[in-house]
Amino acid sequence: MITLSCILLVTFEILDGIFFFTRKKSKKIEEESDQEHNNLLCRFVKDGTGRKIGESVSLDGDIIIIKSDDNFLGVPLKHIEDDGKTILVKGLVDFDKAYEMGEKWRKESFREINQKDKPKGQKDGF
Repeated sequence: MITLSCILLVTFEILDGIFFFTRKKSKKIEEESDQEHNNLLCRFVKDGTGRKIGESVSLDGDIIIIKSDDNFLGVPLKHIEDDGKTILVKGLVDFDKAYEMGEKWRKESFREINQKDKPKGQKDGF
């Protein structure tokens, strides 16, 4: 009876060790992936013809957010390519869908300040 419980205890310890190390590896892979994607921020973005679309400003899951003039565009990461100093968008871009994804991100990420809501007599600090 004692040997059976010892065998079970050792087996559970081995299995726990296996799961512990695999969790650690997957966490490390996620961190490396995040670092790789963070290198895509604050860079100019060009389309396939070399025309400047805008500048990458954020990542939202697997979507890169591009500031283009006064608009935000959302392009899936699978459609971009790192080209050293710039980022290239591969293939044709559906700008309607990209604008829709960028606008969704903007609404979720920004809280617009309305000057009318400012208390009277209070300076804005500028």
